[in-house]
Amino acid sequence: MSRDDLVKLGGQLDGVEIVDYPDPFPVEGTKAEKRAERAVAAWFLLSAITGLAFVVALIWWPWEYVPWTDESGHFWYSLYTPVLGITMGVSILSLSIGVLLFAKKFIPAETSIQQRSDNLGQGSAELDRKTIVAHLQDAGERSGIARRSMIKRTAGLGVGALGLGTVALPLASFIKDPHAEADNKHGLIHTGWKPEHEGEIVYLRRSTGDTNEVSLVRPEELDAGGMETVFPFRESERGDHEALLHAIRRADNPVMLIRLRPDDAARAVKRQGQEDFNYGDFFAFTKICSHVGCPTSLYEQQTNRILCPCHQSQFDALQYGKPVFGPATRALAQLPITVHTDGYLIARHDFIEPIGPGFWERKS
Repeated sequence: MSRDDLVKLGGQLDGVEIVDYPDPFPVEGTKAEKRAERAVAAWFLLSAITGLAFVVALIWWPWEYVPWTDESGHFWYSLYTPVLGITMGVSILSLSIGVLLFAKKFIPAETSIQQRSDNLGQGSAELDRKTIVAHLQDAGERSGIARRSMIKRTAGLGVGALGLGTVALPLASFIKDPHAEADNKHGLIHTGWKPEHEGEIVYLRRSTGDTNEVSLVRPEELDAGGMETVFPFRESERGDHEALLHAIRRADNPVMLIRLRPDDAARAVKRQGQEDFNYGDFFAFTKICSHVGCPTSLYEQQTNRILCPCHQSQFDALQYGKPVFGPATRALAQLPITVHTDGYLIARHDFIEPIGPGFWERKS
């Protein structure tokens, strides 16, 4: 039997009555048909171009971190993630639009009526399978996809470019190491508390509302049971408005300085390897929640609980910032502190682990 005969027989066997089966373009080669074909091909071509742009940006765009002090370099670095998102998104969107437009313009919009049956639970018979294949082949032939080489080539190019991007994305994570040259205060593993050179003193500085004012913290200035938010300060930044402002605005810099009451400090449990991170009754924890990075800005001195208001995670200041309630699963990173010879509190060094939400380098 010919394909047309199989199509008709398949309809009859399935109780299908084809009410209307119009050909979208009964006359081949018309201007309208060519316009529709070019429109579909244009979307597929755009998908291919943006898919290749994604791969190019993934590999060759400046992706290594550049500090804000280098305005030009930091600007191009800051566009890395948006460029990846835009090119990948446009590639997927263009391919989808091309497929939808092809279906709308070229797939016959038949109108049929069918009485459905489950064949008494026996599934599809061999004849039914052959006739449905004939129907699908007939729909493809009527759509003209076999003779529309422009659409086929651009669709293949778009799918190929998008597929190349999806393959390159996971492979790039094994090729590029974002921490290879990140051993500085601007690196992803470190914060602004990291000394820029050996012997540099990083003080604890409170924010008074005046960006240019440098108010350092002495131990006697914080009452027992009190808490204060502090930021890093270097003498090299004194008088530098931009540096002082950046130290306060940098997202991973805020630290919660807590002075426990003497009785509470005496029963504090210290984390292994961090037994000397506190200075007497003074403990300093990052203010960035280990759940999703919200500010743990509340401290309840009666229970010594640190509270994150976003999702109600609670951390016990008497147990090295250990989570005791809520969705957080990691302890707050603790900043090692001491007192300098001039009487001000300082950071001994940077955090020894990444702060905030954990990522795969974190061991806690």
